[in-house]
Amino acid sequence: MLIHRLPVGRQAGEYVAHAPAKLNLFFEVLARRSDGYHEIETLMCPIDLYDTLYFQEVSSGQLELRCERGFGSLASVGIEPTDLEPTDLPEGRENLVYRAVELLRQRAGVSSGARLRLVKRIPTAAGLGGGSSDAAAALVLANLGWNLQWSVDRLAQLAAELGSDVPFFLVNGPAICRGRGERIEPISHLGMLHFVVVRPPAGLSTPAVYGVCQPAEHPHSLAPLQSAVKAGNLEGVGRSLWNRLQPAASSLSPWIEYLQREFDREDVLGHRMSGSGTSYFGLCRHAIHARRVARRLGANGVGSVFAVRNCR
Repeated sequence: MLIHRLPVGRQAGEYVAHAPAKLNLFFEVLARRSDGYHEIETLMCPIDLYDTLYFQEVSSGQLELRCERGFGSLASVGIEPTDLEPTDLPEGRENLVYRAVELLRQRAGVSSGARLRLVKRIPTAAGLGGGSSDAAAALVLANLGWNLQWSVDRLAQLAAELGSDVPFFLVNGPAICRGRGERIEPISHLGMLHFVVVRPPAGLSTPAVYGVCQPAEHPHSLAPLQSAVKAGNLEGVGRSLWNRLQPAASSLSPWIEYLQREFDREDVLGHRMSGSGTSYFGLCRHAIHARRVARRLGANGVGSVFAVRNCR
């Protein structure tokens, strides 16, 4: 059974949720599926870089979504510039938040509408799962705001229809995800980890990256990373980071190899691309180390830089 742990509150008649980004500490592409998706195995952890979503029930029956750019990153340390532009923030059905609320309203037979406001801080086209996290938050808030009392497992069925990563964000804790991402195995032994995350000035399309990725003939094993995580061995975690999509992304964007070289110059414990890119991250020893590396990278003009930690 999934357990919803999204940070949700209520203020001035609105429900509010902070939707975290995620990093893929391990990502293996096992096979191409007949439904057009890929069979994957990944270990994901949420990080304290958040979008914020507000939900208010309205009697008009209309769905309204307003998006705005947020600065900073709430809990994490951010170095601008950020990549977000107004064109990155669609406010209608092109936005996964809108589609999530609309889908839940249709399935639950709700006649009420909703007024939603999304404050966007997580970079887009970055492999950080911002859109998926926002959609999960939208399902949780609509479930509360309309007093539907759906279980998290029932919401997860809708989440899987919206996108492969959306069910993960209903758990809001580290997890191993398999299938196309919808089979979730939460893990409880991931200690505090500190990262530097860089989103370069250019993004990548997830379908484009998958389009040139070749599934593994000899898949990397998740076991070394799991063992290092359980033992609290930071050096072992750094050595075990893996992303099958990274070579494909490198063939589409020069930023991936550039960031790889930049992180090679830093004294991080390991580094890798997250998701389908273009965001790149390094594992640090502690928070001070992460802030120090972030300042150096930010001074090099590599894009948006964040010193973050994993969260629950």
